[in-house]
Amino acid sequence: MDDDVEIADVSSDDFPDVVKNAPVRNQDLSSLSAIVQDVLSQYGWILLAVTLLVYLLIQHIKGRSSQRDSGSAPGAQPDTEHVARKHEAMEAVRRKMQEELDAKAAVFKEKQKQVEEERRKQKIEMWDNLQQGKSFKGPGTPSQAADEASSSTAGLKAKTDKKPLRSADYNPLTGQGGGTCSWRPGRRGPSSGG
Repeated sequence: MDDDVEIADVSSDDFPDVVKNAPVRNQDLSSLSAIVQDVLSQYGWILLAVTLLVYLLIQHIKGRSSQRDSGSAPGAQPDTEHVARKHEAMEAVRRKMQEELDAKAAVFKEKQKQVEEERRKQKIEMWDNLQQGKSFKGPGTPSQAADEASSSTAGLKAKTDKKPLRSADYNPLTGQGGGTCSWRPGRRGPSSGG
């Protein structure tokens, strides 16, 4: 411990290279302000337009939600006149639909009565023909008689026009007289192999 170390005060006068004390400034805020100025100078109008659009969108959403909440709030009293008008309109629509349904039902009943009357007349006519000794299946109406006559002649023509699809000597089991496909049964007897 022979080496003694001396500690001495050093002043700024002793070192001329040291910069004189300048007023203390926060370097972070000055660089931040420079960055903000650059961004605003380059994108100012775009940022203003985006901010305005976001503000209008928020106002629109708040307006819609307030309308929805006011219409469906459980504690809020609904407008009685509005409800009464809506109920009357629904009742008018129901009455109109019921009248249309009643009119369709009346037309259907009338058609059913006509069909029943026709059937009754046909049965009476068949009974009279049976009593007179005529055929049991007499024509019910002239239109039915014409339909039956035309269908019977068409049926005869269709039967006579048919041609056989295969020749008379066709036998699918032997493979003779057929088309390209033929099948022959295998040989009888035990299988060969062993």
